[in-house]
Amino acid sequence: MTDHPLGAVVQGSLSQGLEVRLHSDVSVEQMRVGKFLVVQGVRSRFFCLLTDVSLGTANPRILANPPSFQDTFMRDVLAGSATYGNVELAPMLMFTPKEEEDHNPSQPEDTSLGSFQAQTNADIELLPVKTIPTHFSQVYEASERDFRAVFGWEDDPTRRNFAIGKPLDMDVPICIDLDRFVERSNGVFGKSGTGKSFLTRLLISGIIRKQAAVNLMFDMHSEYGWEAMKEGKEVSTVKGLRQLFPGQVEIYTLDPESTKRRGVSDAQELYLSYDQIDIEDIRLVGHELGISEASLDNANILEAEYGKSWIMQLLNMTNEDIKLFCQEKQGHAGSIMSLQRKLMRLDNLKYLRTACPHNYINQVLESLDAGKHVVIEFGSQSNMLSYMLATNMITRRIHGSYVKKAERFLQTKSPGDRPRQLVITIEEAHRFLDSKIVHQTIFGTIAREMRKYFVTLLIVDQRPSGIDNEVMSQVGTRITCLLNDEKDIDAIFTGVSGGQNLRSVLAKLDSKQQALILGHAVPMPVVIRTRAYDQQFYAEIGETDWSQLPDEDVFAAAETARAELGF
Repeated sequence: MTDHPLGAVVQGSLSQGLEVRLHSDVSVEQMRVGKFLVVQGVRSRFFCLLTDVSLGTANPRILANPPSFQDTFMRDVLAGSATYGNVELAPMLMFTPKEEEDHNPSQPEDTSLGSFQAQTNADIELLPVKTIPTHFSQVYEASERDFRAVFGWEDDPTRRNFAIGKPLDMDVPICIDLDRFVERSNGVFGKSGTGKSFLTRLLISGIIRKQAAVNLMFDMHSEYGWEAMKEGKEVSTVKGLRQLFPGQVEIYTLDPESTKRRGVSDAQELYLSYDQIDIEDIRLVGHELGISEASLDNANILEAEYGKSWIMQLLNMTNEDIKLFCQEKQGHAGSIMSLQRKLMRLDNLKYLRTACPHNYINQVLESLDAGKHVVIEFGSQSNMLSYMLATNMITRRIHGSYVKKAERFLQTKSPGDRPRQLVITIEEAHRFLDSKIVHQTIFGTIAREMRKYFVTLLIVDQRPSGIDNEVMSQVGTRITCLLNDEKDIDAIFTGVSGGQNLRSVLAKLDSKQQALILGHAVPMPVVIRTRAYDQQFYAEIGETDWSQLPDEDVFAAAETARAELGF
């Protein structure tokens, strides 16, 4: 905290926030929404977020006859007394120094700024705000030490901290606690083009680097596995997770031809079969296929008769077979014929087979159990029907396996039986978590159960208003880029106390490389410039396993090293 005060608290309340009048030598143009400020009270220090900036005058007559813009002398005379700047602060955390055991009541207590700075990080216990500072308490710009006290630092040996960015006006890292991050479902939100995919890669890279959890990523647009296009006028690419962590990340593909065309040589094929599709999977994609509830009711009759092979039996039926079946089983012929026509669209999905001699989902599970992080690419199969069906089928079986493991661990209490924490990343999350179907999808179940079965979600979405309110209230940490739609902004603050104070902060974000973080993994909401996903980040976060890299990459790295050494 700097020694020079910016202003003084003039009024406010716990629910509405604090109003601060800036000192005459402080320009209102220095204040930006999202700035981190500290209020020095008599006994406590308050960590606050700047939520609004305004101008004020002591006498309305000044506005009726304002001084000329060229009259700098008059403007200087009026500044600070007759005209002034105001800022609105939302108190987020407070810190009260511990009283010494040998405290002498007869001696006046030292509450100066120096006494606060004398505290060590071990002494700092940050608490939710239960009160507010007194009138005329001084407001200071936060220092690097304040940020470290609140957000920690990346090399803290006691916690898995990961630096995700920096404050808007300081060069100090903002860290999230990855252990707290992975124990609940989380979300990355923002309108198209604001950098959600880059943010998601940052987060997953941190989880891999710090070994906080194992990841399963459904890569709808093939952006996470090997490499991705970088936005901008020049055509360039950024490294995917497989290039950063060649020994820890495996790529599975539902479209091997597309994956090979993009130069990924070691991806493993992944196929699904018709007998793995349940009615819950069909219900999820019912809107995409145009299947009615009546048809789904008749699907239950088919499943009761034919078991797991009900879809193949249905597709092979003639109209006469269907009519005969309905006479015997009291089904509705029109609904079953309609269901048959709609399910024929599944033949267009390259990854679906009549039967699979090899259980590919078990192979993915074995990779996760071994601590490998799995990226499932869709290639040309990235349409919404294909994405939703495969993602739901795979997730439902993996979640079922984790439920059994968690129940075994609950019985034995043995550390060796504890399942690895699993984070499942899905894009277009509102398609799975819409209020109409959320109670019928595995993703709604995972979001509600949270950490009970060691499986959580990382949902990436540009329309958070499409996600069920109950699910949004369970999202632990929300990392939000720019949003313009009022409904989407309202959804972000579902279940967040004091959310109204943060609305203006979210609305004023830049369209690139800025985000508001709030929730379980950070002590208080904070606006950041997101960490750059560039060569420096690769060097700081990744591993180099030369045996896993193509020869051309090894030779290129060797030439670069020779050039740097001057050979």
